[in-house]
Amino acid sequence: MIADYDIQIRVAKTEDAEELVKIYEPYVRETAITFEYEVPTTEEFAARIHRILEKYPYLVAIDGEEIAGYAYADTFKNRAAYDWAVELSVYVKQEKRRMGIGRQLYTALENILETQNILNLNACIAYPETEDEYLTKDSVAFHQSMGYQMVGKFHQCGYKFNRWYHMVWMEKPIGEHKANQPGVKWFRGV
Repeated sequence: MIADYDIQIRVAKTEDAEELVKIYEPYVRETAITFEYEVPTTEEFAARIHRILEKYPYLVAIDGEEIAGYAYADTFKNRAAYDWAVELSVYVKQEKRRMGIGRQLYTALENILETQNILNLNACIAYPETEDEYLTKDSVAFHQSMGYQMVGKFHQCGYKFNRWYHMVWMEKPIGEHKANQPGVKWFRGV
């Protein structure tokens, strides 16, 4: 476990799925942060955790006795030439946001990904034209504070709550790009 203040970071287990669904559910039902419409079942979520851990880290933040958030890396694009790039996601219990948990999770992820020879971190972020009750620009601000830069915007490509949202891509390079690039070391956390 990686300790930072009162938060412990550890690798997720499929047995964590039920608690992680509880964290994710309000994001699905009440926000446009995720464009998913239906809350996944515990079984679906456990399968996601298992699949991701075959290659990449999937981390949970423990605050006392409870899981306060989670973050993971996943395939950026399913072609071998993209192996050195990943897409990151982070979700924190709504009542525990703005406590540094997301930052701790992302920092731990970045450290692991760097040892795997991952070079590019990407974030796909729902983005409103104008902030509303379902979506703010907070995720972009968080990623900027973590060293990410805006690299692209897709206009009105996500439809949720009877309105259209943009999607932006942000990127953070964490390694040196070489002509004879060392291969990626898969996480194999399962």
